[in-house]
This record gives sequence, C-alpha cells and structure tokens, in this order.
Amino acid sequence: NGLIKKAKEITVLCDAEVSLLIIGSSGKIHEYCSPSTNLPDILVKYHKQSGKRLWDAKHENLSNEIDRIKKENDNMQIELRHLRGEDITSLHYKELMALEDALENGLGGVREKQMEIYKMMKKNDRILEEEHKELNFVLHQREMEQNGYQHHHQQHQQLQDFEPQMPFTFRVQPMHPNLQERM
Repeated sequence: NGLIKKAKEITVLCDAEVSLLIIGSSGKIHEYCSPSTNLPDILVKYHKQSGKRLWDAKHENLSNEIDRIKKENDNMQIELRHLRGEDITSLHYKELMALEDALENGLGGVREKQMEIYKMMKKNDRILEEEHKELNFVLHQREMEQNGYQHHHQQHQQLQDFEPQMPFTFRVQPMHPNLQERM
C-alpha cells in the first residue's frame, strides 16, 4: 500500500507516467497506472527507449492480429451503417451499386425464408385439419355407438315392459284346405 501511495505521489508531483505491478508470493496482484496512460503504452515506450525485448514474436503477432480484427470490426460497423441507410452521402456510384446489390440479395434471402415458413405453416395447417377431421369422425362414431347402445337398451327395456302382456303360446290355424288334409 505504501508503494502504491508513493507511485501516486510521484505521478502528481513530477507529472510522470508511472506504472506499478506487484505480484505477491500468494499470487495476489496489486497494480497502479497513471490516469493519463495505460500499461501497454508504458511498456511500448520502455521497449523503444531501452531496446530490451519484453515479449517475443508470438506476442507481436497476437498484437498485430488484434489490430487487424479491430480494423475489420470497424469496417463492418461502417458497412452495417451503410446497409441501414446511414452515412451514404459520401459513397461513390460504384459503392452505392454494390450496396444496392447486397440489399437486393439480402431481401431475396428474406423472401425465400418467408416463403419457406409460409409453406411449412400451410403444411402444418393441412395436417392439423386432417387430424381434426379424424378426431371428429372418431368422436361421431363413439357418439353413435353410445346412442346405439342407449337406443338398444331402451328398446330392450320397452320389450321387458310389454312381456307380461304377450301370450305365452301361439297356435297356428291353417286356413288353406290343402294344409288341413295333411294333418
């Protein structure tokens, strides 16, 4: 804490760029960097003035790759703004034509996807409609079976109600003369 306090005092009193990094035996890191700078800038200045190599070529390549990706990201941000119709007044005719082609291609892709989704929804609608018809048919059959059972049960009940009124035996009286002779 005392070292960090002194680094802050040197920054203020001497108008110096100060960076302090302390790694304790437990692995805990304490750091301080002047408010007007950052550690990478101080390390680059140290590297240039002292001639000592603080990092190897691998780190240099990583730094270059980070710079390249940042630049690519910036270009993509500009392109995105152009696609939104922002900041296009500075574009030349060829750039505007390329932008128009990109937008038309994108619109074509969106329309294709919309049509694909529309066809899928229509197919799903047909499937649901067929399932609905099948379920209605099954429901109708079950209602008919239920009504048929109830109707049969009612007829059976009515027959039971009339049974005591019906005669127990029947006797056939032939009316035709030929039938009387055979008996």
